[in-house]
Amino acid sequence: METTSPKLSSLNTNTNGLASPENTKVPQMQLTQHYPPGFHRKIVAEIIATYLLVFVTCGSAAISSTDEHKVSKLGASVAGGLIVTVMIYAVGHVSGAHMNPAVTLAFAAIRHFPWKQVPFYAAGQLTGALSAAFTLRVLLHPITHVGTTSPSGTDIQALIMEIVVTFSMMFITSAVATDTKAIGELAGIAVGSAVCITSILAGPISGGSMNPARTIGPAVASSYYKGIWVYVVGPIIGTLLGAWSYNLIRETDKPVTAISLSSFSFKLRQMKSENKDNVNSV
Repeated sequence: METTSPKLSSLNTNTNGLASPENTKVPQMQLTQHYPPGFHRKIVAEIIATYLLVFVTCGSAAISSTDEHKVSKLGASVAGGLIVTVMIYAVGHVSGAHMNPAVTLAFAAIRHFPWKQVPFYAAGQLTGALSAAFTLRVLLHPITHVGTTSPSGTDIQALIMEIVVTFSMMFITSAVATDTKAIGELAGIAVGSAVCITSILAGPISGGSMNPARTIGPAVASSYYKGIWVYVVGPIIGTLLGAWSYNLIRETDKPVTAISLSSFSFKLRQMKSENKDNVNSV
């Protein structure tokens, strides 16, 4: 004899059954919330941007280390800053142009980036870095170290330098890329200049990596792992401190919102249209 009513049995079936429309909609909504339909484009953008970043920075550094008459150390630092600037303007509106697992982690720590997307971004960045490093290994043969970074002194000296220069880079990045009162259209120039300046200073001491992916890629391609922990721990600490520090001095407590690179051009078009309307009305 049945002890439950037909309605209750039906309710249990809909609640626990695999084919229930309600059960299938909830996971789909959660998946869409954390990974929007165009999420794969962001990962591809990060792979391409990180590939070009490592290709240019490590390629110029590798050539400079063998023959400074071809590429000087200053030229290698400038090339690194310029490629960061170019990539921010190229894919910043698509993926944010992080190109750096430490930057992605720091943005997530200040609630500017979803935690669930961090592993995918980091995987894409490492994929781009490894691909670029192995490309350089083929193109720059017989150069054995394709833009590897290692401490010129002690590991502690290199660690402190990486923390300081990465802090400055992330502090500037947080200011121009996340604060609505900053001039977001100059984010590429500001961040690229910061990378250029800090790499000139840090180059003789730590190599000025500021990016775990930029170090891991060439290290794997060159089978050279001296002091590699410095370039994982240092940038992570530096970016976290830089992001938190800017959040501390931020004037508003409102949620952080990204600044679109197209906002300035939109404002200009809006001003022009308003001026035309005023002329027509006169």
